[in-house]
Amino acid sequence: MSEAGAPGVSTGTLERLRLYAARNERRLAVYFFVGGFLFDILTLGRIDSWLTIVQQATYLAIVTLILAQMLAAEKAPAAPPRSKLERWYLEYRNPALHFLLGALLSAYTVFFFKSSSLLVSFGFMAVLVGLLLANESARFKALGVPFKFALAGLCWLAFFSYVVPVLIGRTGLVVFLLSMAVGCVPLFLVALWFPREKRRRILIPLGCVVIGFLSFYLFRLIPPVPLSIPFMGVYHGVERTDLGYKLTHERPGWRVWENGDQQFRAQPGDKVHVYFRIFSPARFADQVLMKWYLHKSEVGWVLQDTIPIRILGGREEGFRGYGVKSRYEPGEWKVQVETTDGREIGRIYFRLENAAESPRSFAAELD
Repeated sequence: MSEAGAPGVSTGTLERLRLYAARNERRLAVYFFVGGFLFDILTLGRIDSWLTIVQQATYLAIVTLILAQMLAAEKAPAAPPRSKLERWYLEYRNPALHFLLGALLSAYTVFFFKSSSLLVSFGFMAVLVGLLLANESARFKALGVPFKFALAGLCWLAFFSYVVPVLIGRTGLVVFLLSMAVGCVPLFLVALWFPREKRRRILIPLGCVVIGFLSFYLFRLIPPVPLSIPFMGVYHGVERTDLGYKLTHERPGWRVWENGDQQFRAQPGDKVHVYFRIFSPARFADQVLMKWYLHKSEVGWVLQDTIPIRILGGREEGFRGYGVKSRYEPGEWKVQVETTDGREIGRIYFRLENAAESPRSFAAELD
């Protein structure tokens, strides 16, 4: 009898796909992984969308179940599949696992990237991307199921790091620690079903991920999800009107890459206004800090002022607020908006120089 797939033997489409998958398992894993990444970017909704939250919770549950089955089957005598469904599962569980992990980690990469300035979010995002690439390397694949449990643990912690603040309506140290505790629960419960030797293969990777999260938090490198600042600018005037906020500036039209007067020419009596829009979920009520820094050549950035601003969430365009500074000196300035636990949400730089009083024309825009 000829082997299935040999020359001269007719095979169905599903059989040909099965043979192709067997011969190209690594390539398919990469395709599914990249597919999950692109799929999630295209379909990702608001961070506080219940559809997004339920979708990610479903992905996480499926990933956890697959890993639990893989751990349970380790070192067990190989047995032929008892049904077509079981055979299909065994053939495609690895590509499915890569697809789901790719979708989850890509979502968290996007969320964390949006929730801070590039300088701060880049470090944490680089770790996520590094883990994604490591998941495809032969060296890390040799670690097997424990490494995949580490990725699953990272996903659970990242998931609850924004879901808990969304539900509570605020951020801060206590909320972050609570989210870490809740994020450990799913894998801890799974570990209880296994004997001690296999239990360690879940809890040790999870513990390493928790230590990593706490270390990043200690150094303020974890972006403050679910908050984000989509817009921030420097202006000569900010006025609230019935149609929105009127923003006054004298920026030349060709400086399209700047927001307002990032080259601020201050005549006598001028005030510096820094305006921002901050996205926060519905029913979110918290406080942020606007910190003004002046760069001094001998010591670097020196804090000049801190303005607390109360924010309320729920608006699609984001909560709009601003800070005003009337006492200043010329030089390089930086304004950072941070959470009360010191995590940066956004920043803007501008150069301020004194100018003699003279006629000038302002432009205005509504936001």
